[in-house]
Amino acid sequence: MERKLVAILAADVVGYSRLMGLDETGTLTRLKALRREYIEPLIEGYHGRVVKLMGDGALVEFASVVDAVACAVEIQRVAAQQNFNVPENARIVFRIGINLGDVIIDKDDFYGDGVNIAARLEGLSDPGGVVISGTAYDQARNKLGLTFKSLGEQRLKNIAEPVRAYRVLLEQAPSARKLRSRRPLIGAAALFLVLAAGLAVVLWPRAVALLQDQSSTISAEGKPSIAVLPFANLGQKADQDYFAEGLTDDLITDLSKISGLLVIARNSSFSFGDRSLDINEIAKQLNVHYVVEGSVRRDGNSVRINVQLIDAKTGSNIWAERFDRDYSKIFVLQDEVIGRIVEALSVRLTEGEKAQIARLPTRNLEAYDFYTRAEQKAYVIDFTSLGEALSLYQKAIKLDQAFADAYSGYARATVDVLGFDFQRLMLSAVARQRAYQAAGRALELNPQSSRAYAVLGILQMLDGEIDEALASVRKAVALDPNGAEAELNLAIVLTYAGQNPEALAAMERVLQLDPKPRAQVYDYYGFVLYMNHQYEKALQALSQVQPEERSDLGLEALAMANARLGRMAEARDAVAAILKKIPAQNLAGFRVVYAHHRRQQDLDHRLDALRLAGFPERAFDFRAQEEDRLDAEAVRALTGDRTWTGRQNNGAPFVMELSANGDFALSSQGSIITGTSTLEGDLFCTQSVATLLGRKFCGPLYRNPQGNRETQDEYVWPDSVTVWYFSVSQ
Repeated sequence: MERKLVAILAADVVGYSRLMGLDETGTLTRLKALRREYIEPLIEGYHGRVVKLMGDGALVEFASVVDAVACAVEIQRVAAQQNFNVPENARIVFRIGINLGDVIIDKDDFYGDGVNIAARLEGLSDPGGVVISGTAYDQARNKLGLTFKSLGEQRLKNIAEPVRAYRVLLEQAPSARKLRSRRPLIGAAALFLVLAAGLAVVLWPRAVALLQDQSSTISAEGKPSIAVLPFANLGQKADQDYFAEGLTDDLITDLSKISGLLVIARNSSFSFGDRSLDINEIAKQLNVHYVVEGSVRRDGNSVRINVQLIDAKTGSNIWAERFDRDYSKIFVLQDEVIGRIVEALSVRLTEGEKAQIARLPTRNLEAYDFYTRAEQKAYVIDFTSLGEALSLYQKAIKLDQAFADAYSGYARATVDVLGFDFQRLMLSAVARQRAYQAAGRALELNPQSSRAYAVLGILQMLDGEIDEALASVRKAVALDPNGAEAELNLAIVLTYAGQNPEALAAMERVLQLDPKPRAQVYDYYGFVLYMNHQYEKALQALSQVQPEERSDLGLEALAMANARLGRMAEARDAVAAILKKIPAQNLAGFRVVYAHHRRQQDLDHRLDALRLAGFPERAFDFRAQEEDRLDAEAVRALTGDRTWTGRQNNGAPFVMELSANGDFALSSQGSIITGTSTLEGDLFCTQSVATLLGRKFCGPLYRNPQGNRETQDEYVWPDSVTVWYFSVSQ
């Protein structure tokens, strides 16, 4: 019989017999739907193959143990999401075990100890958890940024030798919340919050604030300016609101592609959803000449849309029409409405614009429905909504694997997962890879996808590929000349490219397109002004945000601008507010987090001002005497095959195993982080995919004058997020 080495995933449902006893039909229906809609696509996406289904259980093979572990974690996450609104006694919860082992192949089935070990490890798992064997751990530990807890050697039924076992440590299910409320599991993950706090504004804010002094309702280029207000849902079902919002979104998106118009962004238009103001006042606030408003009623497969184009200066209707169509003709209907608006405003389309607007996004209306729902969820950036958006995008893609807009939407939402550090939704390393893959697939299907280029530009910027990032975001702007998001991402990349005047010009364009943005993005505007040495204007912009709404980036800009102006009390107050939220923040860590600045002078411009404002150089303001700093030879003597044992700054014990080949495993407070270590002169450097987006952090080691071997604190290692006191053994 044939044998081969594979990664085996064994899973079963906790309390399956009890669930069947309570509601046999409902349990089977929900379990099949969960497998069909979520688990099977995940397995396929990670190149797995279902070997057998056994009622409440399954055996799955993977060629890669890394894929098997990542898939298992995502299955548990999806299952947890689907249980949010289900009574506790009716929830479908899985246990999962994974082993890398030798199996016997008999046609399409597997046998042998390799399979049996996976099944026994599944029995060791907590409900909703994942346990893997030592062989699987050895291959996966440095690949995904996961943390593990060793369960030691386990005696498994009918297995002759003890088996090493490790539990994958999944976070407790979080509530819907913004990034700044999150706290790390242990210190070594904390500094990612700094990056994420910036990315929460930098990566995908839906708008940018501006202190405006504009008065003309015709754009500087002499183009007609127009806003599309949210269409009212006149249907009987409140749950059809997403359809009305989706129709509005599609009209804004298509009009934005027309270079002969200036189109106000979604965020600003949707701020007038309640219609408490008359059209003239709305037009004044949005600084536009024309307004489109309307209503939609969907009843089964029938759709009725009323649309009117209004001259806001006179209050008169330029054009109004009612459309009654079958839902299957929804894209034709949208093209008709766009055509009438363009005709009424005497705007000429280029051939490229005509082709883009006429392009059919999908022929599968069910996929389009899922996509429309996903788009509305994606605008609410919290854990639950973003998870639902990702799931809906995946459903759309499953129904139409040539749906470019669904891929680009999934890519953007995945970057939000990365930026907000929603590890419970998706591992950071996985999110990064999937964002690249989805954006790439979107461009394969539609080389004119502005959103995909914008996502690609942000990812390239984070990877330090600034020239490539600039090319991508400029392409995004060219393809979507009225796209506030594309223009914003151009401003972001220009800032990190060191082209600060150009970044500010791009921001002014963003603000023209989106005059009613979310409050937090004033923080980014203040930061761009700071980078342009316009400190007073930066403070003016930042003053538009309520203190409780201000992000970490806004607090940084507040500290920096005040420090440059000599207002040290205000600067120190801003620093104190940052440290109150995350006490371990420090300049050494920021130097790594913001390392994608192309120009050293720009990075120094940030860090020098924060230093002037009183920001600590090291975590918890650690300071040491220079004579206690270890030289290169002394540092080398502490590394290699060594074990560091001691405590963190907060008193939590830790153990760090260092190997001669440079691998390390750090265990503290029930978590394990793995990576590589190197020496650069007298600096000790660590790198792990679990922290700092996988970037390297280097720092000195010190003797502790007050330490001794008995208290295990002879040496001190201040890293990016905490201070480690330790002694060394072989």
